[in-house]
Amino acid sequence: MNIRRIDTLHSGEEDGLTPLKTLDLDAVEDFDELLTAMSRTAFGGRCLGEALDVLEAMVSDPECLVVGTFSGAMTVAKMGKVLCRMIDNGWLNIIVSTGALMAHGFIESIGLRHYKHEPHRMNDAALFEKGYNRVYDTLEPETNFMQAERVIARVMEEVGDNAHLSSESLCRAIGRHLTENYDGPGILKSTYAKDVPVYIPAFTDSELALDVASYMLRNHPEWQSLDIDDPARLPFQFNPFLDLFSYTKRILAAKRIGIFTIGGGVPRNWAQQVGPFLEILSQRVESMKTTARRFHYAVRICPEPVHWGGLSGCTYQEGVSWGKFVAPRDGGRHAEVPSDATLVWPLLIKALEQRLAKREAKHAAASNSDTGREKQA
Repeated sequence: MNIRRIDTLHSGEEDGLTPLKTLDLDAVEDFDELLTAMSRTAFGGRCLGEALDVLEAMVSDPECLVVGTFSGAMTVAKMGKVLCRMIDNGWLNIIVSTGALMAHGFIESIGLRHYKHEPHRMNDAALFEKGYNRVYDTLEPETNFMQAERVIARVMEEVGDNAHLSSESLCRAIGRHLTENYDGPGILKSTYAKDVPVYIPAFTDSELALDVASYMLRNHPEWQSLDIDDPARLPFQFNPFLDLFSYTKRILAAKRIGIFTIGGGVPRNWAQQVGPFLEILSQRVESMKTTARRFHYAVRICPEPVHWGGLSGCTYQEGVSWGKFVAPRDGGRHAEVPSDATLVWPLLIKALEQRLAKREAKHAAASNSDTGREKQA
């Protein structure tokens, strides 16, 4: 076994390695400075600090279309306003979500509440008897769903029969109804105001879809046997390919694309599969020779590890092999934060707001200084 020679050992500087720096809280005055300092530390802290750098680059790129994908019980966990903030600030151009996340957010936007679960007071059997649905450590009263169903029924009356629907068109209709009839913030209100499309790939896996289905059956008794022998006669034609084609068209129109992801699941994979889809079209549809579309920027917050073998834990490097992401060696910028989103997502967004505000103030000060010199001249 060879012993390393002392005269060949390097100290780090000569190889251009980045030195780490002890986190000094006395030198930190805001979230931007905190995450910047954490980027020079290690483990999850470094991941979060580096995610801020990538997210800043992504939302600051004027030629980048940013896709946001969201799963998990983020709205039940009261993260709805964090998502609204990203939409309102113009940081997200497309939303891809689970139906549950949008349903719970919709319930919140019509003024209804979720509650803290206290295990010592009621077990799950008692919760069922009293009409409380448990989501981890939070409760969704069944009465919330009953009130939400009445609102969705009014939305469907506005939509009317014989419509060709998709999750995008339904979410837009809900957003319009909420905007016209309810005060206060809401995710679908923000997307409607900013003209941000919302896609729910697994739409029927949601309270929203169950409300639409119950409205359909209540108003059309001929289908209450659930024996649908002629689908063309159904009052609403729901076609998920409308979502796929709408999303793909928007991706094709973009010069660069980025993705911000909370969790994983169907929203993440549905959004990311656009690269392989366009490659398939180029190979198999003669008249559709398209250029590759891969995500240049990517930031994800998800606690799932790779070794569980599920899609939610797969890395961006794995996605490079599928043609979904630009490889780092080709300029791709990726950051993954292995953490509970309720811990780090608010910190990341607050730090980004502060960093961009400081940058804008610095730019304004420089412009004012240049103007002053011009007047003096």
